[in-house]
Amino acid sequence: MPTAQITRMVLPDHECPFGRRALQLLRDHGFEVEEHQLKTREETDAFKTEHGLSTTPLIVVDGKTIGGCSDLEKFLVAHV
Repeated sequence: MPTAQITRMVLPDHECPFGRRALQLLRDHGFEVEEHQLKTREETDAFKTEHGLSTTPLIVVDGKTIGGCSDLEKFLVAHV
């Protein structure tokens, strides 16, 4: 079974729709998913700065960084 890690923003008053979609896509495609939730704005901003990102989520498949939700969609089309 392929494995994936996803780090996504889940704040008390807002859940990133792209992170939610990416998580569902991974599950729909049979990935074993390790999910990391960013639960504060500060945690989210620090994560984006640390990884040089402007948005979340960040998806890694079998140790390879894929990127965000649109990158995942392209990856799945090319690898399914």
